[in-house]
Amino acid sequence: MKKFDILVVGELNMDLILSDIQQFPALEKEVMAEGMLLTLGSSSAIFASNLSAIGNNVAFIGMVGKDSFGEKVISSLDAKNVNTTSIVVSNEHKTGITVAMVYQKERAMVTFAGAMNHFGNEQISDDLLKSAKHLHISSIFLQPQLKQDLYKILNRAKDFGLTISLDPQWDPNEKWDLDLEAIFDLVDVFLPNSAEWKCLCGDSDLKNSLLKFKNRKAILVVKDGIKGAYCWHQENLIFQQAFICLPYADAIGAGDSFDAGFIHAFIQHEEVSECLLNGCLMGALNTTCAGGTAAFSSEKDIAKFIENTLNTN
Repeated sequence: MKKFDILVVGELNMDLILSDIQQFPALEKEVMAEGMLLTLGSSSAIFASNLSAIGNNVAFIGMVGKDSFGEKVISSLDAKNVNTTSIVVSNEHKTGITVAMVYQKERAMVTFAGAMNHFGNEQISDDLLKSAKHLHISSIFLQPQLKQDLYKILNRAKDFGLTISLDPQWDPNEKWDLDLEAIFDLVDVFLPNSAEWKCLCGDSDLKNSLLKFKNRKAILVVKDGIKGAYCWHQENLIFQQAFICLPYADAIGAGDSFDAGFIHAFIQHEEVSECLLNGCLMGALNTTCAGGTAAFSSEKDIAKFIENTLNTN
């Protein structure tokens, strides 16, 4: 028996969210924010937390600094019942932080990577990989060492029989140097959003770019915000409309919550259309509270949200 349903490999940081700002910041000018929240950040941690809240046994490995932010990251994951015993605590590097500025329904982010720059293949033991059924990796462009080691990690996981999902996230350097053909041979589910996907495949036309990558071994899932999500599985292109729910707080972490919903259904061997539906439901739930994890309070509340949302849409 495997100890964990999912092992999450990725970045760890805190989020400082400044919301309801008067106007978008400009050089040499100061603007005021009506709201402020310091909360668990990082796409990988949001994914892990919400996946655990849905009812999965989740372990996390990444790197934080030996500082107050690192302590907050670990305690936040512990509070969501994510296993944190494999997280590396560095005496040399500081814990990362992202400052998110939310203006209306748009946001801009600035990230200090810190310890995230120094985490890679060497920190992931064979025993840890063998302990999980599924491996999820996120935010490779924020983690240069992890990106360099990506194919080693994917091949190791495959050798141990894990299924694999990958959400590349945004490339701050906008180089987008990822071998898609190799990725599609190694992962089971690839989960970019539409902006990331267009950059990765070099095609600004979403539907045209999707057609170019049909009949691949992996399931391709492209998240398109409030429009919904597309999924290529074998020869079928499936579309799921998004759910718009009130109250609306922000969309921080919505894509990560989508990933959690999709992978939750995927590891239970649900049909791909059900995985896509569950992803859109969890993405919608995310937007009802500020930050990436606050909306995922309990399995009971999540189940009630799903029932209510499906009954009213």
